[in-house]
Amino acid sequence: MPPAKELTAMEVKRLTKPGFYNVGGVTGLYLNVAKGGSRAWILRATVGDKRRDIGLGGFPDVLLAAARGKAREYKEMIRQGIDPVNHKKELLNALKNSQAKEIIFIEASKRCHVSRSTQFRSSKHQKDWISALERHAFPKIGKMIVSDIELPHILQVLEPIWHTKTETATRVRQRMEAVLSWATVSQYRAGLNPARWDGNLSEVLPQPSKIREVKHFAALPWQKIGEFMRDIRQRNGIAAKALEFAILTASRSGEVRGMTWDEVDPDKKLWTIPEGRIKAGKKHSVPLSSDALKILTNLPRFEGSPYVFPAVRGGMLSDVALLAVMKRMGVAAVPHGFRSTFKDWARNNSAFPDEVSELALAHVNSDSTRAAYARDELLPQRTRLMNAWAKFCNQNGINSGDVVPIRKVKHE
Repeated sequence: MPPAKELTAMEVKRLTKPGFYNVGGVTGLYLNVAKGGSRAWILRATVGDKRRDIGLGGFPDVLLAAARGKAREYKEMIRQGIDPVNHKKELLNALKNSQAKEIIFIEASKRCHVSRSTQFRSSKHQKDWISALERHAFPKIGKMIVSDIELPHILQVLEPIWHTKTETATRVRQRMEAVLSWATVSQYRAGLNPARWDGNLSEVLPQPSKIREVKHFAALPWQKIGEFMRDIRQRNGIAAKALEFAILTASRSGEVRGMTWDEVDPDKKLWTIPEGRIKAGKKHSVPLSSDALKILTNLPRFEGSPYVFPAVRGGMLSDVALLAVMKRMGVAAVPHGFRSTFKDWARNNSAFPDEVSELALAHVNSDSTRAAYARDELLPQRTRLMNAWAKFCNQNGINSGDVVPIRKVKHE
């Protein structure tokens, strides 16, 4: 039988009538046009002692040139004694088996956590075990396949916190090691554990016990806050007002300096810090005492600037502006230290539960504070707490309402 005419791509495209068309170019290559209009490539060949119709894909997803190339490849495999259909199935099964052995770090951590459920001392310990990984490891390596995790990836997690949060970093390392050990035993990875300490991380990270303890921010004793507030309220600069406001709200310097007018609801006496500007990563509502509101009422609105406490040229106030105020006042402390002053006062000179002051500081480190956030943020209790704090700050001094407002200034 003479070879079939070798059809062109255009001629193949015109084959729309149902039928089985020999397109030529490769012996046994056909285009099957079904009654419904679909078209598919078929290689008709003898494999061993059996006649086979081997599918090569649909048209036009697989064009004529590609179909001929695949047909030649399959015919060569047949000449070598390989069944193309079985070979394809074997490759697909191998891929599926390989994928079945892949698991990302997040999933491995959860499974490891469940497997250790009977070993935890308490429900709090059980929650803390996984939450430490959620905070520090998951953002860096959570979506990585465990078999791909090596020493550099472990260091990406540990190095940012090794010197500043050494105890936490040590726990995170131990838990990463446990997860990867579980993955090895479960045959999701092979080889040495990159999170192990001896002979591995011990060579690139300092011994935790040798790391110098991080110094806490210098804070003013709570007994002296009234005297300090009396002095600072006689200063009319924006930085001084920002510092006073930060003290009354027990807020971080950056939260106050980045504060915008649209975050304040004077009717509800509430300042809401969006999650993107809060260390805990969760929207935080701050009750405003009368003294805190008076500061805002007496402040001018600067045209072209959304900030409540803007810099001279309209941008955000510098991070050293508040510290400079304290240096000029001759106070041996730092702005952040007033959060400790507030905390010490709450513990030593108030009857409020510890979790109320923890929430006021936007600390979300315990089961009690997490539960509080899940309910109502303890706003009624925190409102009373902040009013009591403002009242205490007025001792031995003047209150915010007695201070001459800052003169209005237009930015250049």
